[in-house]
Amino acid sequence: MVTLKDIAAAHDRIRPFVHRTPILTNKSLDDLSGATLYFKCENFQKAGSFKIRGATNTVEQLSQTELDRGVATTSSGNHGAALSMAVTRRGGKTKVVMPHNTPKIKVNNVERNGGEVVWCDPDQPSRERILHELVEETGATVVHPYNDERIVAGQGTAAKELLEDHPDLDSIISPVSGGGLLGGTLLATKGLNPEIEVFGAEPSEADDAYRSLEKGEIVANKTIDTICDGLRAQIGTITFPIIQEHVDGIITVTESEIIDAMKMVWERMKIIAEPSSVITLGALLKNKDMFSGKKVGLILSGGNVDLNQLPW
Repeated sequence: MVTLKDIAAAHDRIRPFVHRTPILTNKSLDDLSGATLYFKCENFQKAGSFKIRGATNTVEQLSQTELDRGVATTSSGNHGAALSMAVTRRGGKTKVVMPHNTPKIKVNNVERNGGEVVWCDPDQPSRERILHELVEETGATVVHPYNDERIVAGQGTAAKELLEDHPDLDSIISPVSGGGLLGGTLLATKGLNPEIEVFGAEPSEADDAYRSLEKGEIVANKTIDTICDGLRAQIGTITFPIIQEHVDGIITVTESEIIDAMKMVWERMKIIAEPSSVITLGALLKNKDMFSGKKVGLILSGGNVDLNQLPW
């Protein structure tokens, strides 16, 4: 399993290639929530999301032979763009299997960073089948979007930075999809201070992590009908045990609650954050009593929003 030492090594490895993103506060949202909020703004990160952390940590450890074979992955957009950026910087080529309903901004972001898009249907079996065929045909090196210890270690660097700047937090809330970010956040946070509570925020319409925890084993999403296009993936076999052991809870959030939180972030903080990231604020506002009077870190995981397809 990934350790705090692995996360520290990842942080040193990726430092020259990623931003140390700012942590913003907002008195209006503090007053509304009854808590003191610290927003870790990965929406300001290179390629527009936290994904550059795990992608860079992984790509920096690939051999030249692995890189020369080409790199392949599946992605709803942010991982594909980040991986393409990291691979292109090392002189390699990336193919990204993406659902055909992916927001155009995320498709453009992959292509702008040197990746080639390969289309699939918007479901997990189609993603995996197309990727398998691609690898069989080309021999490409696969970099999984979340089910990889190198990815988890890289994603954990966001929480490490957050706690270096604000070590006195009571709680942290992270989005959860495949579990790379939440897994890394848990390992970094509990490794630095096990007294800090860590919660995952998940769409009610794609709640496999919540239901998997309840059942004690991985269960599939019943639906992925959510505006959080970055949170539609299936929880991973590597990430689920981390979450199962360390998480203090998964909070599910409805579509209307996510939209309300997104509006608040845009209107009150004056920043662009995507639905998959503002879900952390939605989770907190849904449970004000749980966080009342506490210092809470919220990871705003990305800011890649299609401005022609806003959810209001």
